[in-house]
Amino acid sequence: MVKTYSSNNNNILIKDFSLLEVISYKKKSFNDFFSIKANVIMFICNHCPYVKHINKELVNLTNDFINEGIAFLAINSNDVEKYPEDSPENMKKISIKYNYPFPYFFDEKQEVAKYYDARCTPEFFVFKKDGKLCYHGQLDDSRPNNKIPVTGKDIRIILKDILKGKIFYNAIIKKSYGCNIKWKN
Repeated sequence: MVKTYSSNNNNILIKDFSLLEVISYKKKSFNDFFSIKANVIMFICNHCPYVKHINKELVNLTNDFINEGIAFLAINSNDVEKYPEDSPENMKKISIKYNYPFPYFFDEKQEVAKYYDARCTPEFFVFKKDGKLCYHGQLDDSRPNNKIPVTGKDIRIILKDILKGKIFYNAIIKKSYGCNIKWKN
């Protein structure tokens, strides 16, 4: 089932957390990966057909901007007891399969998703160098079976604007479409 979400929270600030990073299988701090230019925080998971639909573009997008000094972090906050496909072991397999150029974190306590008020996968938060939110929403207009190519257009526009020095007075909010985060009881 498709869930839509649009946040009213323009004042959210980027925040450091320490979570299990699945490739190293060690607890790591987000600060170890944050950039001084801009940061993209992505809520994704393994089982969601919307994430599966965009996985290759997540890699392309990251590879296109990582050398410009923009950091990308992915987080899975799903309840793995109900959705074992989203377990850290399976997260590692997906990360290797797609050769993710970004760290993939497991939010076991779901505290990161709650802090950012994330509601679905995939869902994106882009923060400027000052740590303020400048974009929250979708990757682009493509969805499984809608025949619109996956381009990452919405995120690409924001990142190009950041690199050009554009000033964002308010965060741009677009609806995110995907599977709802699988919350623990």
